[in-house]
Amino acid sequence: MPKLARTIHFDDSDRNIFARPADSGEWAVAGGFEFSNWSDCDLVGKARQAFSNGWLSLEGFGRATLVAVATIEEAEIEALAQRLAGHFVTVYGAPSIDAALPAAHEEITFMQELCADHDPNVLLIVQRELTQAGVRESFRAITPAEAKLDLVAIHGHID
Repeated sequence: MPKLARTIHFDDSDRNIFARPADSGEWAVAGGFEFSNWSDCDLVGKARQAFSNGWLSLEGFGRATLVAVATIEEAEIEALAQRLAGHFVTVYGAPSIDAALPAAHEEITFMQELCADHDPNVLLIVQRELTQAGVRESFRAITPAEAKLDLVAIHGHID
């Protein structure tokens, strides 16, 4: 089954640091395309935070600091590609959804490849920097530690 990533929040910090925060559970892509024409002058305030480490949600087109790998149905992938293509038309001036669909598929395929080797619930972090050659993205995976019960605390003692 294919994998993609969903936005996740452990606290309310994204609501304070992004101009448009994503809701929890929304499918997401890296979304670095938004910053392709940016310069240092654009990197101020909440826009800087979105640039530095924000994932782009595919439902509300907000940003989130963390995403978690999850399985996804094939039919959902095509619906997300259509939605992203519509975003390209509305926000970035693509001439039509049909013209934007290959770029939308490319973004989603890249995210699927990023998620493919990770188990569900692995957290992903994106970091971006502006270089002479353009935007450089790097990604890091964080595997949640297994929860361990403190048997002494539960039972009072261990025999």
